[in-house]
Amino acid sequence: MTTQIQICSEKISLRPNGTLTVPPRPVVLFIEGDGTGPDIWRATQPVLEAAVDKAYGGQRQIVWREILAGEKAFKLMGSYLPVETLSDLREYRVALKGPLTTPIGGGFRSLNVSLRQVLDLYACIRPVRYYPGVPSPLREPEKIDMVVFRENTEDVYAGLEWPAHSSEANKIIDFLNKELGCRLSPGTSIGIKPMTEQGSKRLIRMALKYAIDSGRASVTLMHKGNIMKYTEGAFQNWGYEVALEEFEDRVVSEAEVESRYYGQAPAGKVVLKDRLADNLFQQVLLRPSEYQVIATPNLNGDYISDALAAQVGGLGMAPGANIGDNCAIFEATHGSAPKYAGQDKVNPCSLILSGAMLLEYLGWREAAQLIHQALPRVIQAGKATYDLARQLPHVTEVSCSAFGQALVGQIIVSNER
Repeated sequence: MTTQIQICSEKISLRPNGTLTVPPRPVVLFIEGDGTGPDIWRATQPVLEAAVDKAYGGQRQIVWREILAGEKAFKLMGSYLPVETLSDLREYRVALKGPLTTPIGGGFRSLNVSLRQVLDLYACIRPVRYYPGVPSPLREPEKIDMVVFRENTEDVYAGLEWPAHSSEANKIIDFLNKELGCRLSPGTSIGIKPMTEQGSKRLIRMALKYAIDSGRASVTLMHKGNIMKYTEGAFQNWGYEVALEEFEDRVVSEAEVESRYYGQAPAGKVVLKDRLADNLFQQVLLRPSEYQVIATPNLNGDYISDALAAQVGGLGMAPGANIGDNCAIFEATHGSAPKYAGQDKVNPCSLILSGAMLLEYLGWREAAQLIHQALPRVIQAGKATYDLARQLPHVTEVSCSAFGQALVGQIIVSNER
């Protein structure tokens, strides 16, 4: 459903210093998504609108405008990612997106990856927190409150790979063997892992700024630099460089805490750590409270964010955003689940919580907080979609739309508690 833009609506604009100017009734784009996307969008929209209305007494309002991508775009416009959609995203700057199915065959490796690369949405941000009442395999899941900053445009996701026996792979093998002394066998498949100083530093810079602005105690660089010394090892080095060059008065290294401050971080400073990727997977299970913000290359970030989501209820509870300097897309982090399409069944929380991230991005934190407060109350009242209900005794399974309406109800009565 497309909501017509009202006359009083305005575009979100960008100030020269990179901050947003958000009018009381901003135009925000939405993409329904494929498969279960329309189901979770219909559950999400009224929750976000109720939170904004409740928080600001009708003085603020999101004016939704639909744009097309994925299967719906191909059906109506003959393209899975129309140029008009990209133009609108650049113009209106902020969007909420459901899951997209990557088309089979040529053209796109992934619609999601294409959006990130074309719009230079270099930071994938995935907050992971536990909501009381949600099932978890951990004994103390309430200790998990982390935000993953995943580099979004480089690493193996750059798509620089060629199949075994292809002419391109053979040329690269020939060059590597003859010019660089490698010993690659004929028929080797080839992939290239590009990582740049600019790409790494801007991602780490965003993570450090977030930690400073939100009062987080630490940022951890996750890497595998002991093996991939000139890519992930460089990511680690560039992280310490950007901290020293740009945040010397606000950031202190973990080594410096030990050598200069006797193991006690100075007040008001963010501690910069680094951990090998395999070790960090263990640490977020054993000592989760020690990690608050994680900055990581692309592939590591994909793995760690999903692993963390599994500890707090699964991908159905995992919000996410892809953010660049000029545009931000907030999205459900799970797939389109086409076998459940139209069944009003799946958990809408990933998109709802991504919508709460969107509200925070606009500076509307009061509205976002209403959603965060209402969610555990609904679950503790004994209502959950099938993915959570099957793990919880004494909980009634409800539909996707009914769960959304239960959230709306909790938001409406929030001040009466």
